[in-house]
Amino acid sequence: MTIAKGLIFCGGPGVRLRPITYYFQKTMLPIGTRQKPLLEYVVRLLKFHGIKDVALLVNYKAEQILNYFDDGSRFNVKISYVHDDPKLKGTAGSLLNAYKHGVIDAEDTLLIYYGDILTNMNLKDLLRYHQKRRASATVALASGFTVRVGLADIDDNGNIRGFAEKPTLKKPVSIGILVFKGEVLKVLSELKMDRRGLDLMGNVIPRLIKAGKPVYGYLTDTFWYDVGSTEAYEKLDHKLVDDMFFRLFQ
Repeated sequence: MTIAKGLIFCGGPGVRLRPITYYFQKTMLPIGTRQKPLLEYVVRLLKFHGIKDVALLVNYKAEQILNYFDDGSRFNVKISYVHDDPKLKGTAGSLLNAYKHGVIDAEDTLLIYYGDILTNMNLKDLLRYHQKRRASATVALASGFTVRVGLADIDDNGNIRGFAEKPTLKKPVSIGILVFKGEVLKVLSELKMDRRGLDLMGNVIPRLIKAGKPVYGYLTDTFWYDVGSTEAYEKLDHKLVDDMFFRLFQ
């Protein structure tokens, strides 16, 4: 199996987690009864599945991350840091910035992880799936996602016929983990950056599909949880975290 380089997005200001993120970088929020940072679970998950070369794409409150993880030797991984460039906005902009700094190149297989996602997904299986299909990009997907708000059923005149409270979606959703062939970095360089920047899911994946590149979805039924809002963080079951991730700390 091809060894991938891990890239973790951990630079966002965590607006949906305010006021907590006035004091914490969102990926440094303590979770589980051990109160370890969320990002430690991510780093340990990558290492558990053989990904020991990790780049952290940082910006907001980056010092908290650097002071805790240093060079990664405490976690038996090699960690490098890339500070976001304000001229290269968005998730794809951060990736392009890492490319320009020589942290990744077009020969690499890249496992990209959004740092506010908690999962015990088998990353080795994801990488095998990607490699077997010779994909340019593979997006990890999960079904059974529950929308946290009520959805209105309205007719053409705007009359509300009813509400579905926190419905479960039938179609799979992206869970914030992707695999790219390094050659995709060249596509990033060709995309036009606007004032909002570039987004991997909103700009890059559609460009690859339009260009006829092989883009696959890897459907998983594994545990995953988006910790990226105050409501989600408050509802996180810390005992469940201990039970689900005990192998990472052995």
